[in-house]
Amino acid sequence: MRPAVMEGQRVSLAVLLRDDLPVVWRWYNDRRVRAYLSRPYDVLFYEDEVEWYERIRRERERHRVFAVVTREQKRLVGVVGLHDIEPTSGTAEIGYFIGPEYWNRGYGTEAVSLAVNYAFTWLNLRKLFARVYEPNRPSIAILESNGFRPAGRLRRHQYVPGEGFVDVLLYERFRDGEGVV
Repeated sequence: MRPAVMEGQRVSLAVLLRDDLPVVWRWYNDRRVRAYLSRPYDVLFYEDEVEWYERIRRERERHRVFAVVTREQKRLVGVVGLHDIEPTSGTAEIGYFIGPEYWNRGYGTEAVSLAVNYAFTWLNLRKLFARVYEPNRPSIAILESNGFRPAGRLRRHQYVPGEGFVDVLLYERFRDGEGVV
């Protein structure tokens, strides 16, 4: 049984297991998922996925990556992570994806909410940020519904196959009460 780190209404953040890698690897190579992740043109070998897992496991001070699982069946539906954690500045980048067979169910919104809570409560971070490609409207909606606000734009910065060069939008969220003007 996989330990839950934080529980929500429909999903929980749980420990990512080595046994999850075949599913995560399949999703990560799915062009629908990959289109809006970093380096969307890459194809990853299974060994790359194992190396990634080992790296995040070894570098827990810099990365916290969680399995997103349904509360009822404990079924893996996605991954959410806090990356490049900087304890001195109190910042981290949030990233996430949901398996395409689980899209449009609110799992991503709730998973990000739980990760934000974890970052601010358990890691005592003061700010999270995210990068999202402008055509990725579902991800923008997830960020905005979780209190992230636009912080900048890199114009025609990232190549996305089938869409050309797209803007990269920067979003940020401060811990409640901080950074409010």
